[in-house]
Amino acid sequence: MTHAARALQTGAALLLAACAAVPAWGQTGSDTQRRLESVRKELREVAADRRRLEGQRGEAARELRAADEQVARSARQLEATEAELERQQAALAGLAASRDALRVTMSAQRAELRALLRASYTAGEAAPLKLLLAQDQVADASRALTYQRYLQRHRAARIAALGEELSGLEALEREIVARQEELERTRAGQRTQFAALERDRDARAQAVTQLEKRYRDRNQREQALGRDAKSLERLLARLRAAAAKAEAERKAAAAREARRQAAPADGGASGAARRPQPQVARATPLQVGGLGWPASGALLAGFGGRMPDGRSSQGVLIGAAAGSPVRAVADGTVVFAEWMTGYGMILIVDHGDGAMSLYAHCDALLKGAGAAVRRGDAVATVGSSGGQGRPALYFELRRDGKPVNPTGFLQRR
Repeated sequence: MTHAARALQTGAALLLAACAAVPAWGQTGSDTQRRLESVRKELREVAADRRRLEGQRGEAARELRAADEQVARSARQLEATEAELERQQAALAGLAASRDALRVTMSAQRAELRALLRASYTAGEAAPLKLLLAQDQVADASRALTYQRYLQRHRAARIAALGEELSGLEALEREIVARQEELERTRAGQRTQFAALERDRDARAQAVTQLEKRYRDRNQREQALGRDAKSLERLLARLRAAAAKAEAERKAAAAREARRQAAPADGGASGAARRPQPQVARATPLQVGGLGWPASGALLAGFGGRMPDGRSSQGVLIGAAAGSPVRAVADGTVVFAEWMTGYGMILIVDHGDGAMSLYAHCDALLKGAGAAVRRGDAVATVGSSGGQGRPALYFELRRDGKPVNPTGFLQRR
């Protein structure tokens, strides 16, 4: 084969290689473009779903707050009813003691009256005359008769008064019993309502948790799709650039071939020889309580530890029975008693000198803002408000607004 023929063959091979790059780009670019459009469509759908979930999440959080507040009100009403029942029971016990003492007194008075009446009956109708004849002086006889009549009237009047008093006590006792029965019915209804409210609250908390998970999933999916879309856009840009380069090389090769055919054979061969070859793109809790602790139970998270939701704890989380008392750790004044996002029903006590204590996820707040409390006073009850997965008390101690480890303070109290 002559030098010119070899040059012609080399130029033809280069032209074929450049032309072959165009259909390869067309197929790869179309697939990438279709995938990019699919990713963009899914990204729009996921973003719309994420925005919808964000609205649902806000509404669910508001409903959870309302449910927590309703549980707190119901718990306070139930506690007030039970306290009233205790007062009524104490009053009933006092009335029973007074009634029994009164009956003893009436029994003695009746015995004395019976003795007087029996003596009068034994003496017969002539008792006044006998008594009169038995006296040495008429004045003494008259006085004795007067005393006897006075004593009988007094006994009778006393018995009548005691009878009225006893009737009044028995009426009051019946009233208290009726009131107790009414309170018992009220308490039963309140307990039923409280249980229903807790179930509703728990369902709402579960809904919030599920919405939060779905929201995070959609958010993560949206971010992943965004990254995929950007990667596909970059790939598409590179493919377009490669196609443009291949097209430019094809045109250049065609132009060189045309010039080669028109130029002398040696020049064409020399040009072909210098033509560069195309490059191919290449994862048992401690028990606490007593002393100065606000609640007794299992220490689920210590200061600086990991909370059930993964956050770092700035206080302590104590698992305890729902409705068990939460007690103030020191004297102070309640400065906040309300629902708060992330904390549920929360109560904050100012102890002075920059020290404050925080009690969160309660069911009932027993003290309101402005109330003075003493160390050991019950200020709330343990609950699971604010979406807390189980009954527990979250407690923080702050000095000058900064959370501090409360363990040493509580153990010294």
